[in-house]
Amino acid sequence: MPNYNLGFISDIDVYNHVKESVENYRFQINLNDFKENILDPIKLTFDSKVYDKTIEQVVESEIIRQMDKSNSNTLGYFHQYMFRYINPDWTVPELGYDIVNETEQFYVEMKTKHNTMNSSSSKSTYNMMLNTLVDNPAAKCFLVEVIATRSQNVPWVVSFNGVRNRRENIRRISIDKFYELVTGVPDAFKQFCEKLPEIISDVLEDVELDAHQNTVIEELNAISPDLLKSIYLLSFNSYEGFDTFEI
Repeated sequence: MPNYNLGFISDIDVYNHVKESVENYRFQINLNDFKENILDPIKLTFDSKVYDKTIEQVVESEIIRQMDKSNSNTLGYFHQYMFRYINPDWTVPELGYDIVNETEQFYVEMKTKHNTMNSSSSKSTYNMMLNTLVDNPAAKCFLVEVIATRSQNVPWVVSFNGVRNRRENIRRISIDKFYELVTGVPDAFKQFCEKLPEIISDVLEDVELDAHQNTVIEELNAISPDLLKSIYLLSFNSYEGFDTFEI
């Protein structure tokens, strides 16, 4: 086992956690997987014409987007589960918060990017934290952002219906400050980021990844040799007149 010299997490734990995420990366997709995300033939038609791409190129771009979204979810879980290896007091509950530390009475929602919450989801999350404080006034609630606007640990101030809400124990905190809070090491997140390429390389030397397999285009061609027609029929096959659809 290589020595990564991260004093806040053991070599074996950080290796195994990275390994699990690497193994969960997506390499395969078929038509059933592809159509689980609702396809918009109108948008694909616009994309093809406006960007002067073939339908096959546009579909391949959508395939990459879907696989990338799956991988982004994997990395969301990576951040979420990291802290239970750093300190066993951190747990991942089945419902509610993303991670909690009952010993410290810390309750955490994690977001990959600072701009991923709309006003509705912000209100819902903030109200959940307010309810936590009603039940437990000593609790501290955190909105942790991996990619924040800046390094920060500040009260999360929100306005709903013109009412400004500010609570000292409802905090908005960047991932570097959260690592510092958990580990006591000011630059713990920086140290981890420095070692991450090495850890991934070590994992890739030891694991056998799934073979790349993409059968979406092949299965669409089985519906119709006209790829664009296949996409329309996939989404609109029960719509009026589409039993005789031609393009």
